[in-house]
Amino acid sequence: MSLIEQVEKQFETFQILSEDGKVVNKSAMPKLSDEELQELMTRMVYTRIWDQRAISLNRQGRLGFYAPVAGQEASMLGSQFALDKEDWILPGYRDIPQIVYHGLPLYQAFLYSRGHFQGGQIPEGVNVLMPQIIIGAQIVQAAGVGVGLKKKGKKNVAITYTGDGGASQGDFYEGLNFAGAYNAQTIFVVQNNRFAISVPVEKQSAAKTIAQKAVAAGIEGIQVDGMDVLAVYSAVKQARERALNGDGPTLIETLTYRYGPHTMAGDDPTRYRTEDLDNEWTKKDPLVRFRKFLEDKGLWSEEQENKVMDQAKEDIKAAIKKADGAPKQKVTDLIGFMFEELPHNLKEQLEEYKAKESK
Repeated sequence: MSLIEQVEKQFETFQILSEDGKVVNKSAMPKLSDEELQELMTRMVYTRIWDQRAISLNRQGRLGFYAPVAGQEASMLGSQFALDKEDWILPGYRDIPQIVYHGLPLYQAFLYSRGHFQGGQIPEGVNVLMPQIIIGAQIVQAAGVGVGLKKKGKKNVAITYTGDGGASQGDFYEGLNFAGAYNAQTIFVVQNNRFAISVPVEKQSAAKTIAQKAVAAGIEGIQVDGMDVLAVYSAVKQARERALNGDGPTLIETLTYRYGPHTMAGDDPTRYRTEDLDNEWTKKDPLVRFRKFLEDKGLWSEEQENKVMDQAKEDIKAAIKKADGAPKQKVTDLIGFMFEELPHNLKEQLEEYKAKESK
């Protein structure tokens, strides 16, 4: 057996629930109360409705940039659920649900999508950074935040997210290497939805898994069934404990699938994904899987789900109304917020637009 084969053998997919909602790994079952299990399901159902409504709002021209999340709810929400309120989240542009559940008001998430400056004004005590548009840049930043937490003696971690495409970026390797060298209190989550924007993961790397890339950085790595919310929760919970015990950072690869396009900016997934593959992953739907698990335990019903769906619709309606009431953003606002002290060229532009707005 070659060295590469030996490494790849270490990274078998961690799973707790099968596709039909049965427990296949009893020893790994997390210690969650019935109420916590119901809350996880509530959040996933809520987010699926939010995603559907956001897509509709985007098509109506009422939202700007939007990256659909359906299919990735278990990966996103299971990981955030394992965090402490004082932990830090450094998201990518698809990771809006995590930062909303970490404290960012929903209406501000909508303002962020519209490019409004109030969308980036994080409330005091909400430990999130705004979503990173530059692919992979948040990996290096999260390594730095994790080192900072360690140096300050904080019992908290930084967690960051990217996709399989982000794992092809130079920043990804630099961030992992730095975090490993300095034993950062950082968790790196790669949500492998198989296609980045449109390139199959098999063409992005010769490695069988993304998780095995942790070996070169000298850190822990694990591949998780990203459609299994309990497996994701458990993996992140353990990674957090390792970091706080001084055992270093962890790279977590969640195997997941986005059911919609990469973004609403003209992507057409039918050009690079087959109907058979879509159908295969539809059978792995994280909501269906967890619903079956909870129903078998007598913890979920159609009535409960309908209540969550209705509440989500009402909350979204109210959040959009509040976002609509934000002050109209002017070009001078945009220029003025860029820097504490404007460089010469922007000072000229600011004066030019001030003159236009005064007419």
